[in-house]
Amino acid sequence: MKKYFVLLIVLYNFTFAQFTDINIVKEIHAQKKGLVVSAHPLASEAGAKFMKMGGNAYDAVIATQYALAVVYPQAGNIAGGGFLVGVKNNGEKFTIDFRETAPEKSSKDMYLDQKGNPNTDLSQNGRLAVGVPGSIAGFFATLKYAKLPMEKLIQPAIDLAEKGFSITQREANLLNSQMQNFSNHNKTRTVFQRSTPWKQGDLLIQKDLAETLKVIQKNGAKGFYEGKIAQLIVNEMKRGNGIITLNDLKNYKVVERKPLTFNYKGNEIVAMPLPSSGGILLAQMLQMSAFEKIEKYQQNSTGAVQVMVEAERRSFADRAEYMGDPDFINDKTQMLISEDYLKNRWKSYNNLKATPSSEVGKIIPQPKESTETTHISIIDKEGNAVAVTTTLNGLYGSKVVVTDGGFLLNNEMDDFSIKPGVPNMFGAVGGDANSIKPGKRMLSSMTPTIVMKNNKPFLIVGTPGGTTIPTSVYQAIVNILDFKLSPNMAVNLPKFHHQWLPESVMVEKNFPETTISDLQKMNYKIERVTQIGRTELILVDENGNAIAVADGRGDDSVAVE
Repeated sequence: MKKYFVLLIVLYNFTFAQFTDINIVKEIHAQKKGLVVSAHPLASEAGAKFMKMGGNAYDAVIATQYALAVVYPQAGNIAGGGFLVGVKNNGEKFTIDFRETAPEKSSKDMYLDQKGNPNTDLSQNGRLAVGVPGSIAGFFATLKYAKLPMEKLIQPAIDLAEKGFSITQREANLLNSQMQNFSNHNKTRTVFQRSTPWKQGDLLIQKDLAETLKVIQKNGAKGFYEGKIAQLIVNEMKRGNGIITLNDLKNYKVVERKPLTFNYKGNEIVAMPLPSSGGILLAQMLQMSAFEKIEKYQQNSTGAVQVMVEAERRSFADRAEYMGDPDFINDKTQMLISEDYLKNRWKSYNNLKATPSSEVGKIIPQPKESTETTHISIIDKEGNAVAVTTTLNGLYGSKVVVTDGGFLLNNEMDDFSIKPGVPNMFGAVGGDANSIKPGKRMLSSMTPTIVMKNNKPFLIVGTPGGTTIPTSVYQAIVNILDFKLSPNMAVNLPKFHHQWLPESVMVEKNFPETTISDLQKMNYKIERVTQIGRTELILVDENGNAIAVADGRGDDSVAVE
């Protein structure tokens, strides 16, 4: 007898070439069953399929990522990068850094004009914006923790690309919004372009991508980083001002790093270290809010939001000054998360009014642009857990599709500080610690996180959202551990975000008006936004009962083995 039930099952369903009954499932309760939460139902189902076939969480995460590259092209990818945090059922903790790197021909001032002014269009769009991809290397690095061969794990993605899948209304809207960008940045017509607008239920077939995946299936990671596919990438570089070479691709390496771990109220937080800023920010924000006994407040109350905003303000100021690729800078992680340092940082907190950002850093005008990343949370019946966040950076990355390869290239170079003090596309300001150097990994906000209770995975959580990622993960953890909310409420209640610069506090629609009014009286500037991130969360209790929740803000979906 199956020991699980589905609380919310079908939001819509329709049929298509390979799969039938497309179900968006927002919440599943299961006992000792494998669970996958991702941005798309077909990707979640692809991952769950392999746990049913005897695979584990790491098989599932590989299959899910490949599938997302097909069905979620705005962020899922094979030519981007990301970070994986894993906890094996024997307690072993590990991370895989498959972040993109700066090409050999890159330089600190490559996006500055003759007068020293930054050209963010070059760092955000087109071929010069592309970092050396890490995703495929990351998938193969994960394989040593899996049980099944890569040839099997990649097959659902091949089928989805070759035979097609029906797109959702959200996907249709996104593709329609990018038609001009695809036209501007591609020499040949892409599969994402058409003469009439996309609509829900249209079939998206990606034959070139299917062939690329078959090459990887046959030849392994070398099938991407060497040979035909590598040459297609270099050929694409030559169609514009791109600088990635065959040597860049051949020499790309993933890095397995020691996880950043710290204690929070009796729970062990397992997070990503630099070059992801997320783990450090999370450690800082949680510890600073603990100074004010955050648990005494109600979620989204004035007191709670003020404390958390001020913790976010100070953490992001530190991000700009200190954080970057640890192989290129003096890594100050331990100082930044130490209790003495954080107590000193918190001395300027005033519970009666906002702390001006000018008191923690120099004010610089910030752009306001969107973001697109994707997160996967997985637990298997054996107790292996994995959280992975992967990205092309911006929506559809650089907007460049590799001719005859069928896959999108990232625009990750924008995550470097292209000029100290100049914000990137998400408004994050950086300094020399995150300046461009060949081979260097750009600083990231991705925050895949696993919370351990009694030495077992308790929460697996993460989200897309650029600089809103760490603050959304922070809120989800506080919602569960301090405010004692249900997983569904922790994910779906209105969120807020602050990042030092700009000065304003972002709040989602339906955020409590009384809290907004109170904050404004305390000199907080409020910016109302449609949504912040899309959190994927799994909670597992001490008896192995699990609740998986997919964010209601998108087509995100849970699947069970």
